[in-house]
Amino acid sequence: MKRLVEKNQRWTRRKRRIRGRIQGSGDRPRLTVFRSNKNVYVQAIDDSTGMTIAAASTISADFKSLRSTAADAEKIGEAIGAELKKKKITEVVFDRNGYLYHGVVKAVADGARKSGLTF
Repeated sequence: MKRLVEKNQRWTRRKRRIRGRIQGSGDRPRLTVFRSNKNVYVQAIDDSTGMTIAAASTISADFKSLRSTAADAEKIGEAIGAELKKKKITEVVFDRNGYLYHGVVKAVADGARKSGLTF
């Protein structure tokens, strides 16, 4: 049990360190990724107002059949990119949220880049 607590503390520390360096704004929001064992969640957040501009996840009605795999995460990245392009946002700041940049997190970023976002 102690090992799990320490693992969570390390993840929280990495997350805080990353969030200390990046800041989202209205014209360049922060694109943050959260992954669990079953689902992937992506949000575009304007940190100046604290509002979520757009969101996509595998629990939404459109993507109910998708899971937390790299192939499905790329589709979620493309969806959030399309939603942001509708709102005329082309640049974002990518927040990997303390996770390593590979697998699901990298697939979300690649999907977002495929749909035209730059970061």
